[in-house]
Parts: sequence; C-alpha cells; structure tokens
Amino acid sequence: MASQQGVPTSPLRVLEEALGMNLTAAGETADAVAAEGAYYLEQVTITEASEDDYEYEEIADDNFSIPEGEEDLAKAIQIVQEQATDTQILEEKTVLPSNNLAPEVIEDFLCNFLIKMGMTRTLDCFQSEWYELIQKGVTELKDFGNVPDVYTQNMLLESDIKNLKKDLKHYKQAADKAREDLLKTQKERDFHRMHHKRIVQEKNKLINDLKGLKLHYASYEPTIRVLHEKHHALLKQKMLTSLQRDKAVEQISRHSATSRHMEPQQSYHSPEIRVVPSCEKENTPEGPPQKGLHEAKEQNKSKTKIKNNTKDSEFPTDMKSNPNLYLCKENNCPAKLDYKLNNIFRLHELPVSCIVVHPCKDILVSCGEDHLWKVVGLPRGNVLLTGFGHTDWLSNCCLHPSGNKLATSSGDTTVKLWDLSKGNCILTFEGHYHAVWSCAWHSSGDFVASSSLDTTSKIWDVNSERCRCTLYGHKDSVNSIEFFPCSNTLLTSSADKSLSVWDARTGKCEQSLYGHMHSINDATFTPRGHIIASCDSCGVTKLWDFRKLLPIVSIDVGPSPGNEVNFDSSGRVLAQASGNGVIHLLDLKSGQIHKLVGHENEAHTVVFSRDGENLFSGGSDGTVRMWS
Repeated sequence: MASQQGVPTSPLRVLEEALGMNLTAAGETADAVAAEGAYYLEQVTITEASEDDYEYEEIADDNFSIPEGEEDLAKAIQIVQEQATDTQILEEKTVLPSNNLAPEVIEDFLCNFLIKMGMTRTLDCFQSEWYELIQKGVTELKDFGNVPDVYTQNMLLESDIKNLKKDLKHYKQAADKAREDLLKTQKERDFHRMHHKRIVQEKNKLINDLKGLKLHYASYEPTIRVLHEKHHALLKQKMLTSLQRDKAVEQISRHSATSRHMEPQQSYHSPEIRVVPSCEKENTPEGPPQKGLHEAKEQNKSKTKIKNNTKDSEFPTDMKSNPNLYLCKENNCPAKLDYKLNNIFRLHELPVSCIVVHPCKDILVSCGEDHLWKVVGLPRGNVLLTGFGHTDWLSNCCLHPSGNKLATSSGDTTVKLWDLSKGNCILTFEGHYHAVWSCAWHSSGDFVASSSLDTTSKIWDVNSERCRCTLYGHKDSVNSIEFFPCSNTLLTSSADKSLSVWDARTGKCEQSLYGHMHSINDATFTPRGHIIASCDSCGVTKLWDFRKLLPIVSIDVGPSPGNEVNFDSSGRVLAQASGNGVIHLLDLKSGQIHKLVGHENEAHTVVFSRDGENLFSGGSDGTVRMWS
C-alpha cells in the first residue's frame, strides 16, 4: 500500500506506528530506493521463523491511511490533524497542562526530533518537500495544530534542577555557617557558665566575709552605744555650761553697768579689767571677745557706727538685748485645722518657690522661678512691689527681723539684699559655685546664712559685706538653712539624708541627726525652738527633740515628696506642702492628719499667718492660694 502512494518517507513515529511498520525494515527499504533516485515504502512481514530474536511490539491503527498522489495530501493532513486533535483530547484527560507555555508547531517538532536523532537525510527530504508544498500554497500553516512542548518542559525542568542544585549548594553553605555559629555559641555558653560559676563562688566568699564582718561589728556595738551615750551627755553638759556662761556674762554686764552708774569716774576701767579676761578665756575657742565690744558700744555709739563700717559684726552673746521679734510669734491661740480655700492670687508665670509673711504688716512676699519677687497686700492680693535683678530662678526669700529688708537666694549662685521701702537691691553676696537653695536672717539682723548645691553653707556679714565663715561637712546639696530663734545656732538639711546643727560663731558642726532614708528637702524649728520638723523626697516627715537631739515620731504621707514644712504660731500644727498638690496638716497633740486639696499641680511652699487664721500655699502653676 505504501508503494502505491508515492509519498516521501517520513520518520515521524506516529506515522510509523499508524502504518504498522518496523523502523529497521523501513530504513533498509528507504536506503535501497534512495540509490535508485526515488523513495518508496515497502511492507515487510517478519515471521516467527526469522533468525532475528528481537520481539517487536505491534501497534494497531486501523483508522490511519494516507491517500495516493499529491492531490490527496490535503486529506492526509486533515486526517493527521484530526488524529492529533483526538490525541490532544486524550492527553488533556490524563496529562497535566504545561505552565502557560506556547507548545511547538508540528514542523518544529519534526525538525527537532530528526536533528536530535541524527537523521540528516530524512530531515533534508522532509524540509525540501515541506517547503515545496508551502510555496505551492497547498499547505497552510494556520490549519496545523500544535504538539505538546515536552522538550521545552524538559529544558525548563533541567533549568529548575540546576537552580535547585544552586539552592542546595547555598543551603549547604548556610548550614555549614550555622554549624560554625552553633559551635561558637556553645563555646561562649561554656565560657559564660564557667564565668558564672566563678562569680557565684566569689559571691559566696564575699557573703561569708560579710557575715564575718557583721559578727565582728556586732562585738563593737555595745562600745559604740556607750560612746554615743557619753557623747550625748557631754553635748548636753556643754549646752548647759554655755547657758550658764551666758547668764554669768549677762550678770557681770549688769553689775558692771550698775557700778559705772554708781562710780562713773573711778570704776570705769576696773570692771573691764576684771571681766574681760574671764570673757576672753571663755570665748577664745569661739571667736574674738564680745564683752569688750558690747561695752564699747555703750560707751560711744558714734564711734561704734564708724567701726562697724570698717570691721566685722560680732555675734551677740546676750540675745535678750535684741528685739524679741521671733518669740512674739508664740501665742496661746487655739490650733486651727478646718481651713478652706478662700482666694487664689495669680502672681507668677512660673512656679512659686517660696512665701514669707511680714512679721508686723498684712503683706506677704512671694518669689518664683520667673526671676521675680513680689510684695502682695492682704487680703485682696494686690501687688504692691515687684523686684527685678536676679538672672535666674529664685529659690527662697527671708524677711529681716525688722521687716524692712528682704534676702533672696537664686539659681544664679548669688544672695541679694533688698530695701523693701524702695524695692532696690542694696547688696549682693557672691561666693557659691552652684545654685543657692535657701537663705535665713540672724535674729540680730547683721548676718545672713545661705545653703547651696555646692554642698556648703555660708554666713555673710551684712556690715562688712563679706563671707564670715563657710560650713563644710555635708556630702551632697544643702537644701535648707535656718537659725535657731534668738541664738547663734544653725540648722541645715541636706540631700545626704542628714540634718546638721552648727555653731555660727566657730563654723563647726556640733551635731548631726540621721534617720531619713531619702534626700531631706526642708527642716524648721517650732517658735519655741524645742522641736525640729523635717521632710524628705519620699513624703516622710520626722519630728526631733532639739534638747535631746533624738527623733520623736515619723509620719509617712508619701510617696509624693514633701517640699516644705512650717509650724503655726502656736507650735501645735505642722503644715507640709506635698508634691501631689495636697497640704497636710498635723496636729502634734492629737496626732490627727488633715488634708487640704485645692492645688491642681505640685505644691512647693506653705506658711501660716501671724495669728494662725490664714494659711498660704504656692504651687507650680504660679499661683498663691489663701486658706481661711
């Protein structure tokens, strides 16, 4: 049937299978025909008696036939296309479609197959006849379908395999690096374990040493306790001796004055000869003789004024000779606790740091962080005077015992004295290296004390305009300073959690009080001076017995810090300005605590009026609130 067609040989396996031919036999026939110049297909039947032992698989295809002649080529192509369509339908049911790849056309598939198999002669025959048909127009390319792009998919799979091999290599490198990091981490872990064990051993050793030191220290505690008791007894004896000495000096002074009046011509120098040596013996460790100066003032006041302009002032030994302004604060009026907010004075643009009440007039002075201090009339709160001069925030202010002068401390490291009648600065003290937190007048009005962030306190002589003494001893910022009423004793509170009592004449620390666990922000005396109140940065307020120098009671109103404490004129009620804006009032007799709520923000300062009827507090919002 193949010889009758006269169609050139095609190596397509589909056609071979359709014709039921053996590739080997077809190849031999094609070679023989090619020698004669023509190509024909012959059917060769291989019997079972053949010497070739190879078993061929027969593929039946009864529906495939190729028409004879060139005219029937279109029909043959149509049949092939139909069979290809059927094959494609069958493949779609069983084979997964390719990933959106354009399959090859039939001629490309055939050419690729022949090239891959090395069948060059068959390829040349196929191409010559194929392109001849295309030129004649017998065959149209658009009528032919496509064959599955198996080879392209194989190439893609090979490319994927290469990429996967690259990824595998990369993962192997990452695994090797991770293995190295793991080994390094294990080594570091072992090192830190050994270091931790060593630290634990050292810690245990230190704990054992600490226990031994505690036991060793415990053996010293009885001795230290005995020494402390002796120390307190000696301090008490020293204080009593000082009081007796002052009384003796006062009696001698009165006796000398009486003798002068009785014998003005004869006994003028004799008392001086008898009294001065005794005074010099007593006052030698404390400072220059004071008795001679006191008598010199009485002899010639004009000469004394001239000397005061050129010499330092002397600390008075007989405080009763000075105006007793501080003791007049003590009165017998009943304690008042039921205060209510009466008025709000908006005086400063920045927080109010301090408020003081005039000892005689119905006015108060407030200073703030806006570099200003103001004199305010009561009860309306009208501003009478404003002071300018400091270049930084004001921390504290204090009125002269007579009430006509004002001392202010500032963050610009200076202390300034002001004349309240004119409002101008009359004197500036410079000497601190950091901000000055507090200032206080001496009862005589000749000295001003200041405390600073530079851990020191200073005593300034108003007449000689210089620093008379610097108090060293605190290890941290000195936050407040105050004179004991009508005496030469100073009280300081510090951020090193201690209170210190100083002798202003010698500049020596007489006693330190410990008990606070946090920075002490403020400390003050009662009007009588027998009790000290202090508050710290965690809201703990402590009361101390100044005569025994021992703590009395501790009140915790924290955790907000206590910024300032002040007693009323009766010495029975203690007010504390708290960081949460609450004013705490403590009744010392009953132990009750009352709260005044009115500040929106932090309360910085609190002070009572002279009669105790009103209470004034300043806050961080720049306002002063009056409670009645």
